[in-house]
Amino acid sequence: MFRFLKREKSQKISVDIVENIKLLKTIFLNDETIIFRTYQYNKNNFLLIYSDGMVKLDYINNILESILNIKSNEKITIHSLINSLPSAHIQISEDFDEVIGSILTGYAVILIDGEDKALLIKAKESNARNVEEPPSESIIRGPREGFTESLLINLSLIRRRIPHKDLKFLFKTIGRYTKTQICIAYINSIASEKIVNEVINRLDNIDIDGIMDSGYISELICDHPFCPFQTIGSTERPDVACGKLLEGRIVILVDGSPFVLTLPYLFIESFQSCEDYYVNFIFASFNRILRLLGFILTTFIPSLYISLVNFHQELLPTPLVLSITAARNGVPFPTVVEAFGMIFLFEILREAGTRLPKPIGQAVSIVGALIIGDAAVTARFVSAPMVIITALTGITEFLIPQLTWAVIIYRFLILFLSSFFGLYGMFFGILIMFIRLLSLKSFGVPYTLHTISLNPQDIKDTSIRGPWWAMKYRPIILGAKNIIRSRSQKTKEKIELE
Repeated sequence: MFRFLKREKSQKISVDIVENIKLLKTIFLNDETIIFRTYQYNKNNFLLIYSDGMVKLDYINNILESILNIKSNEKITIHSLINSLPSAHIQISEDFDEVIGSILTGYAVILIDGEDKALLIKAKESNARNVEEPPSESIIRGPREGFTESLLINLSLIRRRIPHKDLKFLFKTIGRYTKTQICIAYINSIASEKIVNEVINRLDNIDIDGIMDSGYISELICDHPFCPFQTIGSTERPDVACGKLLEGRIVILVDGSPFVLTLPYLFIESFQSCEDYYVNFIFASFNRILRLLGFILTTFIPSLYISLVNFHQELLPTPLVLSITAARNGVPFPTVVEAFGMIFLFEILREAGTRLPKPIGQAVSIVGALIIGDAAVTARFVSAPMVIITALTGITEFLIPQLTWAVIIYRFLILFLSSFFGLYGMFFGILIMFIRLLSLKSFGVPYTLHTISLNPQDIKDTSIRGPWWAMKYRPIILGAKNIIRSRSQKTKEKIELE
């Protein structure tokens, strides 16, 4: 249900326009953006009220011109105005709270003396950003459109790609002060009713002052708020959102945010890219395997290096042990301190490069890493092998941006255990991480289900991407009503005969 900021008892509009004006001016006291215009025409008094900056002034002028064109012997009423005004978005309301909310959201409101109803005319000024390529998900091949901050534009981008009657948009308003509009999008003939109802229930239970971005919603409705692994996906790309909808997932759009939420979200999706579906399936599968390898390397390489150098030197070739020992000659800090310090320094450079303006940020990241790394080795603060390990750890981290925060936390945890117990500590940390992964759920769907499976049908779109002609079924794990994605000619003929 909708959550509006209302009085304990809803107040009705009075037939006395003077009383209505007095009440409105009391409510909007000291707010100079609310414009009151009182007119008298054909012996009728009427009030036009709107919020300056929220409406198109040309549209306001057209409304007044249409009213003045009413015949001089005709009385102005609500119904006569509806027939005269050049707008397709007109509502009639007798609720004072709805009138106030409409004024604050870009509607022009007309009150007529003697009428206990108001006319709400949509005249909102559109200051939306143009549709551009999303900077957070750049690709070489594929659509270049990205979501904007306008909810209506985002919905049109989805509707244009899926012009089907089963595509449903369910609207809600969340935020006692911001009254942010939320839209739940799903395909009725594919999505699971159980998951759709669960999403609606969780959104209904949100009671908060305001929503500024879809990240608020993600944190408020996720299954495991204290887990670093995200169980709700996000994207800036309409093609990705539509692809999720066609698989039976649900998309949540928030007015004012270019990031839409997709759910349920599985662990294996962190290694998938939208471009995987636009290129040859062999190259797409190779890239996914690279991302999986990158996740393994960025999480475990520092702890593996510490374990082998400090506790299990017998597992390394003798020339390599001698080379590492020679490189560490003169370094005053233990290997563990080196590892923690260098990785922490890399994360500082990464964060600085992200927050600074793009040209400066790139210079800080590259120059900072080169100069600091070279100076640290020259000054014998750290050894050259540790710089190599840190660089490899940081580069492979960029392969999986969706898992960055989880990787950082578990990397330090496993590194800490390895510094005390060697490989035993490392494997214990890995065991903790996998137990946590296996215990997660996203809206009732196991987070790691079918991540490792021997069933050919289950692995066609997981760590590898099968050819489109082989992916005939949607993921069964999402509870989709219709699991058939594509049919062969023989299957079509059989269905037609039946």
